[in-house]
Amino acid sequence: MPHRRLLVFLKAPRPGIAKTRIAATLGDQAALDIHRELVTGTLARIAGSPDGSDVELRFAPDDAATEITPWLWPGWRTVPQGGDDLGARLSRAFDDAFADGCTGVVVIGTDCPDLTAADLREAWDALVDHDVVVGPAEDGGYWLLGTSAPRPGLFADIAWSSSTVLADTLSTARSEGLSVRLLRRLNDVDTAQDWDRHLSNLAAAAAAPSVRE
Repeated sequence: MPHRRLLVFLKAPRPGIAKTRIAATLGDQAALDIHRELVTGTLARIAGSPDGSDVELRFAPDDAATEITPWLWPGWRTVPQGGDDLGARLSRAFDDAFADGCTGVVVIGTDCPDLTAADLREAWDALVDHDVVVGPAEDGGYWLLGTSAPRPGLFADIAWSSSTVLADTLSTARSEGLSVRLLRRLNDVDTAQDWDRHLSNLAAAAAAPSVRE
């Protein structure tokens, strides 16, 4: 069976580190509570979807191992992201995975509460006959990226945390002649407004009448 690795990039639940934009509006404690809820929800969905991939939590900052350990599920491992910018950290994580013999690597964050196990299965399926798979985010970034081989160019010269991350990544892929599969567009939770929208969506879904055959 192909050796696949799911990388989860996440931050320690520390004031000033996690959900700083939410903290600026709602305060540190609310931001940390939201961060923990997003992380635990994401990891529970991953753990409930055995798909043949191994899972590696890449955490920041690098001295946060003890804070990340409670989020580990059996068989998972943790690795510090390392310094440098996000592009260098992503490139290193992908390089490490392919050096370990992986035939496909996918990275996600923990800010997308609508990500499902089905999305991950679709991503792995896409890598069977595509070089790159991308999950576009509404804010111009991406909530998932995967490759079937090392593609360091995808992480170079990107204005991270900007609205051009997705466009720049796709432009690089086109310039390198890579085949790309786009998944569905989803929302990340980065601001208090994003969180309010997520809660409203949950409430609407809960209030909707169920459909029975």
